[in-house]
Amino acid sequence: MAGHRNTLKSNTWSLFAIASIPLIMTLGNSMLIPVLPSIRNELQITSFQVSLLITVYSAVAIFLIPIAGYMSDRFGRKIIIIPSLLITGIGGLIAGLGAWWLENSYVVIILGRALQGVGAAGAFPIVLPLVGDIYKDESEVSKSLGVVETANTLGKVLSPILGSILAFVVWFLPFLTIPVLCAMSTLLVAFLVKSPKKKEEKITFKHFLQNLKKIFHHNGRWLAAIFAIGCICMFVIFGTLFYLSDILEDKYHIKGIWKGFVIAIPSGVLCLASFLTGKKIGENKKLMKWITFSGIAIVTVSLVVCGFVQSLYWLIGLISTAGIGIGVTLPCLDALITEGIDKAERGTITSIYSSMRFIGVAVGPPLASILVKCSQHILFYSIAGTCVAAALLALFAIKPKEEESTASTAK
Repeated sequence: MAGHRNTLKSNTWSLFAIASIPLIMTLGNSMLIPVLPSIRNELQITSFQVSLLITVYSAVAIFLIPIAGYMSDRFGRKIIIIPSLLITGIGGLIAGLGAWWLENSYVVIILGRALQGVGAAGAFPIVLPLVGDIYKDESEVSKSLGVVETANTLGKVLSPILGSILAFVVWFLPFLTIPVLCAMSTLLVAFLVKSPKKKEEKITFKHFLQNLKKIFHHNGRWLAAIFAIGCICMFVIFGTLFYLSDILEDKYHIKGIWKGFVIAIPSGVLCLASFLTGKKIGENKKLMKWITFSGIAIVTVSLVVCGFVQSLYWLIGLISTAGIGIGVTLPCLDALITEGIDKAERGTITSIYSSMRFIGVAVGPPLASILVKCSQHILFYSIAGTCVAAALLALFAIKPKEEESTASTAK
């Protein structure tokens, strides 16, 4: 009994350290959102160019995440996560010092952000399979993934406020904060996470590809649906927040810390929805499917109505409602994909899922900057159109019975 309590305590501290990774990774990226207009003015670049500070980070990660996932399956989770956190910190340091010391620093900042993307590829995406490794019971996995997703969304809540406060001191300070945050997370993971020893034999790359082909042969339909829905959710979040950041400053003249608090409202609602959903879904995969469909439906309706409104209060309220829809969806996607794949291939599959989410992050800001030049209507109707596709995928492509048999077919 005492041994069981010690295990639970150890797992609690492990989860605390693991949750620091998505929190800090999100802070490192999302806290730039509210200060992008300030960076644009300081560097005298266009809205599209400044949006690339978000895009290049995600674009680099997209290609490296599957490799990091395979390596984590092959060599272990912590061996990949810790160097990745350090690389992310170095990238932030390069971007911050470049902005501080150089007069024309845009290219150096872009290079620093690209290096951050390299580190990010081996950090947050490895968190999902690591949670699956540590917890044996599926209900515990779901709850723990809810905590991880909540930490991710909490980062989105704190990001606009922290980013605005730091930029109020000096515009490039958010970049220099990233190394400090990464160092903190590295220490937590190194000393608190006790990942279980891998019992299975280390597979060759050829065998890995054969297993991957087999997984997609048996489960390609629902996996592709979850990949696409995750991508669309991130596209919605970063596209709408980029738009909100721009109009708050340019149209409503809300700047600085107050702007950060306004942007934090939709993110805060999203965070609360993720936390509550993660605690309730348990092992019920059918419930996860219908929550996903309902959540995406809420997002779709909210965004369509956004195209009609002119009031800032209505706009914030509707984007926050969309945040509820995304907040209830993300923990379900995490649980479905983590619980539905055998441990030997879990790192790779969840990493491909993370790559798809990063595509949404990469596409959101630059596409929003292009669409909004046409009109607010086109921006929100276009984003809502992608949500319709996501809702249909959730309804017709996610099959709970198939998911329950995944582990056996993947072996």
